[in-house]
Amino acid sequence: MPKKATTPMMEQYYKIKEQYPDAFLFYRVGDFYELYEDDAVKGSQILELTLTHRSNKSANPIPMAGVPHMAVDSYVNTLVEKGYKVAICEQLEDPKKAQGMVKRGIIQLVTPGTRMASGPEDGAEANYLTSVIAKKSGYGLAYSDLSTGEIFATHVKRFAEVFNELLSLRTREVVFDGQMKQDERESLQKSNITISVPAELAGEHAEISYAEQNLTDSLERAATRQLVVYLLATQKRSLAHLQAAESFEVGQYLQMSNTVQRNLELTRSATTGKKQGSLFWVLDKTSTAMGGRLLKQWLSRPLLSQEKIKRRQDLVQALLDEYFSRENIVDALKGVYDLERLSGRIAFGSVNPRELLQLSRTLNAVPAILQALSESGNEVLASYGQAIDPLGEIAETIQNTIVDDPPVSSTDGGIIKAGVSEELDKYREVMNGGKQWLAQEELAERQRTGIDNLKIGYNRVFGYFIQVSKGNVSKVPQDRYTRKQTLTNAERYITPELKEHESLILEAESRSTDLEHELFVQLRDAIKQHIPQLQTLGRQLAALDVCVAFAKVAEEKNYCRPVFVDRQDLEVKNGRHPVVENVLGAGNYIPNDLEMDEDTSIYLITGPNMSGKSTYMRQAALIAIMAQVGSFVPADSAQLPIFDQIFTRIGAADDLYSGKSTFMVEMSEANEALQRATPRSLILFDEIGRGTATYDGMALAGAIIKYLHDKVGAKTLFATHYHELTDLDQTLPHLKNIHVGATEENGKLIFLHKILPGPADQSYGIHVAKLAGLPKKVLRDASTMLKRLEAQGAGEINEPVAEQLSLFAPAPEVSEPDPLTESRQDLLDEISQVDLNEQTPLEVMQLVADWQKKLKDEG
Repeated sequence: MPKKATTPMMEQYYKIKEQYPDAFLFYRVGDFYELYEDDAVKGSQILELTLTHRSNKSANPIPMAGVPHMAVDSYVNTLVEKGYKVAICEQLEDPKKAQGMVKRGIIQLVTPGTRMASGPEDGAEANYLTSVIAKKSGYGLAYSDLSTGEIFATHVKRFAEVFNELLSLRTREVVFDGQMKQDERESLQKSNITISVPAELAGEHAEISYAEQNLTDSLERAATRQLVVYLLATQKRSLAHLQAAESFEVGQYLQMSNTVQRNLELTRSATTGKKQGSLFWVLDKTSTAMGGRLLKQWLSRPLLSQEKIKRRQDLVQALLDEYFSRENIVDALKGVYDLERLSGRIAFGSVNPRELLQLSRTLNAVPAILQALSESGNEVLASYGQAIDPLGEIAETIQNTIVDDPPVSSTDGGIIKAGVSEELDKYREVMNGGKQWLAQEELAERQRTGIDNLKIGYNRVFGYFIQVSKGNVSKVPQDRYTRKQTLTNAERYITPELKEHESLILEAESRSTDLEHELFVQLRDAIKQHIPQLQTLGRQLAALDVCVAFAKVAEEKNYCRPVFVDRQDLEVKNGRHPVVENVLGAGNYIPNDLEMDEDTSIYLITGPNMSGKSTYMRQAALIAIMAQVGSFVPADSAQLPIFDQIFTRIGAADDLYSGKSTFMVEMSEANEALQRATPRSLILFDEIGRGTATYDGMALAGAIIKYLHDKVGAKTLFATHYHELTDLDQTLPHLKNIHVGATEENGKLIFLHKILPGPADQSYGIHVAKLAGLPKKVLRDASTMLKRLEAQGAGEINEPVAEQLSLFAPAPEVSEPDPLTESRQDLLDEISQVDLNEQTPLEVMQLVADWQKKLKDEG
């Protein structure tokens, strides 16, 4: 930005702006934050602000826009939500006491990855900032939600794995150090991920060494250090709530790509992007924001350890068995605020008096939870409660210090209880005594002057004054009263006695307010020392909340506790799709079994469209995921292996960003499974090969099935409309055919939604088209073409095809329809579709005349 010859204040602005060229600079001037130059022009458009100009009389007026300092958060959040950064420039000294230019400096850089949650709607959402270090040996990743202080670190080999982690975390910002290819950068940008450069920070900081203390991998340590340095540099304050980074291997959890999570709709509906319609929607009976966030984390990272899963299951089972204890816990959890984020705000220095009361109320709810756990008589619940520290002394300190209904601001006074500080109580006595003196003085002055409507008042501009109406000015004693202000209907005066007491009262009010703020800060800093214990308590309550939710859902929807086996043996009795069942209501969903013993690796599923093939496949994956997060599952019984990975190829969609066609996306997802799946994986393939020509698709589908059978051995559910593939069970011993039942009654297709052994006898495609309401002529022509194709024959899947079938080539063995009969059938279709009730008599006569003409023209 070129500097202009201008005022000292604008020189200061340009100097600060040079340090933050990629951010909007909110420059504090009095009660407003001002935007200048390009920031003002662009900001006025985005924030819908009025664009004005500074130095209007100069040759080059400076574009300017402003926002009130009291409402700055909403404007900052709007910009950050759109992917921008905002540098907050504050006045660092009192303008009244400043010598020359007021000192200003950046107090915080707000970025997409460092934005703190601002409202209840953000409660169940984590906002992650991710740090990535790229080396020849691989990539180190560390990510954190600043509002809670949690940090996780891992390392991977490929950028594709980095990108998948970023998408799965829904990261808004990545701090990247290392070489990045242009296509990789474009992938991040197209995914609305802000790319930031690493920050620099002088000296050593306790937060850095604390965060990396448990890490042994060099890449993870480097990524964590880079993350914490960036947080400290942008937030410009101590971050005492940052936790020690927790290292994890991606392979420690059930691996699912972001695409798989989206296809299975774990936390959001693939159609709407909303919670409703997802697995999270079904399971989220949590009472706290912490529980909601943790449930999302569990769903995205199901466990592989049977021991850890069993611990969760045991807790869910205990809560399911102990109904009254569970209900008492639920009642107590309703009084629990977001302890994790309250801890973050305390460390951040942004907590207000009302939020400290929320903390005390949360801690006061813990004893009721502990009582419910201990008195349940259940060993699992009692043991869980024994590990919880209620931190009651913190709640007691807050309650003894903060008034019951404090203001939001900690700087306006009225927040500290009487008896906390002798000095504060003395100031309040002066203030109260002064106000009594004012009332007495008003009465005395009325008596001295004989002015009955004389009043003593106060405002922030003129201080205390005696107000006399215009009609009584002649009665004012000129020897004691000094005129202070003239109004339309009154005059205001001051006396030496009033001025003396004004100084006394205002000094007491000022010192009282300052002292209250000091006492509040002392309380906040004392609580800050207990942040690690508060965070531990928050995690314990969140996990309990999630397990309570699992128990509630299991009871309400009749879920069973799954059993895990060491062999690859899958047996689910009367399994249901949890989301579809939730939509349809209890008893309306038709359950199905899923039985795949160790000798069966592939189910080839056939059946008509809309019959439930895809639902059946998704149901299997969701049951596996629910089981491995510790939830009970929608079935009468379930015996499952521990799956290490889940792969899907479901749905048809272009990847417009990358310029990939539907078929290319299909093949890419199929390749991911073929290359990475193990015998312990679960694969869902829906209609592989449909994105290309019939024989290409059929050949590819057959070859993929054979590769999965011979080389991979993963449990695979493969849905297809290529009926020719069903013969593969003759040559592939670990493949079995199943189909979704359907039947015809009076020419109508009825879906049974029941899985049956063997292949389907036909695809029923034309029947489904009929259900969709296609014109009868289209359906009739399609039936004719189908007969021709069937007469020509498709041959065996494993044999070369000499020539492509022709839809319109003559097939001697199939008799051609009589042209006259077909034409008359079209006419009959037209007659049958006319609604006479919607026609006038004249219109009916015209229709009949047209039909007669058509018949005569045909001869």
